[in-house]
Amino acid sequence: MFPGLWSGDMTNAFPSGQRGTKRRSSCPYHDNEDKRLPVTKITTLINHKDKPKKSEGTQAAVHRVGQAVSVAVGRFVTVGEAIATENQELKDEMGQACFEARRAGDTIAQLTDVGPALPSRSDGPVTVFSDRTGMVKAARLLLSSVTKVLVLADRIVIKQIITSRNKVLVTLDHLERVSTFQEFVQIFSQFGNEMVEFAHLTGDRQNDLKDEKKKARMAAARAVLEKCTMMLLTASKTCLRHPDCESARINKDAVFRRMRCALEQVIEIVTEARSCGENKMLPASIYNAINNFKSSVECLRENLNSPSPQSIGSQLEALVERTEDFTDSAYTSHEQRQAILGLCQLARQEAQQLVQAWAEAQSVQAKEATEDMEVAILKTCQSASELRRELHKVAVVRAADLLKVHGEQLPLRALKAAGAEGNLEAVAEYSRTLTEQKEQLVETCRLLCHVSGTEPLEITCIHAEETFHVIGPQIVSAAQTLALHPSSKIAKENLEVFCEAWESQLCDMALLLREINDVFEGRRGDKRSYVSLPRTGKHTANMKTAKAVKLDAEEQTSMAKQGLELRLLSSDVDAEVEKWEEQEHDVVRQSQSLASMAHNMYLFTRGEGLLKTTVDLFHQAEVLSEEGLQLCSSLRTFSTQLVEEEEKSVVMTEMEKMLPLCQQLQTGARSPVQGKTATFQKVDSSIQTTRGILTVVLSILSICHKLTRKYKSERSSLGSLQDWRERQDASTPVKEEETLNKDSNGFGVKSLEQHIVGLNLLESK
Repeated sequence: MFPGLWSGDMTNAFPSGQRGTKRRSSCPYHDNEDKRLPVTKITTLINHKDKPKKSEGTQAAVHRVGQAVSVAVGRFVTVGEAIATENQELKDEMGQACFEARRAGDTIAQLTDVGPALPSRSDGPVTVFSDRTGMVKAARLLLSSVTKVLVLADRIVIKQIITSRNKVLVTLDHLERVSTFQEFVQIFSQFGNEMVEFAHLTGDRQNDLKDEKKKARMAAARAVLEKCTMMLLTASKTCLRHPDCESARINKDAVFRRMRCALEQVIEIVTEARSCGENKMLPASIYNAINNFKSSVECLRENLNSPSPQSIGSQLEALVERTEDFTDSAYTSHEQRQAILGLCQLARQEAQQLVQAWAEAQSVQAKEATEDMEVAILKTCQSASELRRELHKVAVVRAADLLKVHGEQLPLRALKAAGAEGNLEAVAEYSRTLTEQKEQLVETCRLLCHVSGTEPLEITCIHAEETFHVIGPQIVSAAQTLALHPSSKIAKENLEVFCEAWESQLCDMALLLREINDVFEGRRGDKRSYVSLPRTGKHTANMKTAKAVKLDAEEQTSMAKQGLELRLLSSDVDAEVEKWEEQEHDVVRQSQSLASMAHNMYLFTRGEGLLKTTVDLFHQAEVLSEEGLQLCSSLRTFSTQLVEEEEKSVVMTEMEKMLPLCQQLQTGARSPVQGKTATFQKVDSSIQTTRGILTVVLSILSICHKLTRKYKSERSSLGSLQDWRERQDASTPVKEEETLNKDSNGFGVKSLEQHIVGLNLLESK
């Protein structure tokens, strides 16, 4: 749900600040290279040394550097002045800082301006500029004023985020208190627009963060908001449809609480608040404890004259105590438990040997580590490394086994079926099974946190643990609601949404597991570069070479937006198909096939699904175009069955829109390309054309469905079924729900998602 907007480094594409324009950073100065001040050029001027003689080339070079600095300052100041105009509360401060920066830039330009034809003098040295003190002063003034401008700009961004959050909270309060569908639709529309604004601001802010821990925390909070937005919609609709249902109320309240917590966490990160210190401190992981222990052991080489290293023993005992999360677990096998306990005892023995060797070195007043001490240090560090390796193995193997078992989603399927049948006893039984699975996943996430290896990954593990802990009970309450109201479509939809969130978190956990393995095996630096476009594949029909490449921010943003819109359109096609009674109709069957293939292409933009390479994507596009041409053929046949010429004309018009798009997609998919830029353009073109095809398919399904119903109605001689349904819908409560679905697609989810572009896209998290 909403991957392009919300997914950050857990998902990793960021939204553009303005749709249709180049992505803007949250800080106005971060997105344009030509607005960045040439710091290296300023350094060049300051470090310039007056030699007895200067060549004309040197003079010209220094002159150019000075002018470049002046021009860059001018551009920078122009942006600052524009910001000052838009933000009256900081206008004076920003104006003064811009004035000082411009003055410093002009001074640097004057000091380096030696004129076009400076005659050389044989009776004295030739220098490019003589006022070195003035140059240093100007540079210092420039750097201080520029820093002030950036700080002021950052304050403005923070204020925008806080203001946006406050608007969301106010609307969230209104949403929680609504009592009618009509009121909910209106307020949710406003809420959606406000969430779009908040998502863009926080997405850009996340991209600008330099601290990897803050970036991971921001990504986690935004991931919560992503999932909870859809949950809020369906949970609120369910509560409105069944106002007396306690489980529906519990379900809704949990979503609202989680959204508020995520909003507050974003503000804490942005403002660097310290009000919730417990959230700032990460739990002590065994990975870090082992690293610290080994560092302390190795430092003994340099500290032979220090007091007895008793801290080594206490550090080791604290480390061993943390392994109890593994050994005390009911899910740890006897063999694994014995292996961990054995390695802990070995580490104790080696540490004791080290203390003895250190004492012997002290007794002989050795000036450097003795051979026995060196051996003891190596053995102690080795035993700690072996313990870490065993703990990593236990955590990773358990996680992999759980993911394999839970990949079948048996409890979720059983809960859905039991709820649809209204079987409360079965729901209770399968809820216990799901709760047990939840506990296993929560504990496994805790173990993964111990061995994750980096603080950002620790934060991601904590987020996964919290997500499973919260969503498990929400699925249970949603299933209980459905069991109490088995004929309720909205209750069924609500349960589906929470089950999808659970499945999505399982996918995220699989990617997290891969990251942790990469860190442990040394295959990953601070960041994983995205390598999905293009990648080497089995087929090379369309590309001579396929090398792993990095996508820049603009390409990621474009891909995220295109992929997200594909997902939305394919979902809309599925929804339109559900309206048909004749599911085997050629138009329905082929439209479903097109939507399914488009969804595969969307998954590719996230680095997921069956399409692993760009070649796979192009092959899918070619197959999709062929299916589209088959749909055109079916439309011709359908039109021949119509009586009125106007109706035939409408169908043929849609077919004529479809035909060239399919031919365009087919031609593009088959055309060979080489190189990153050409490959990306081909991918982008294929996805855009597919979007166009699905847009037409939506229109075709709607038109054909209406015509089919009309002719079926006439054949049955029951009058106008459409008019009858409109009269009935106007007086039934069910119509309120259908109207809400319609409106929420008009704005609700569809409009919100169409604006949401992120997180996640092409990164593995």
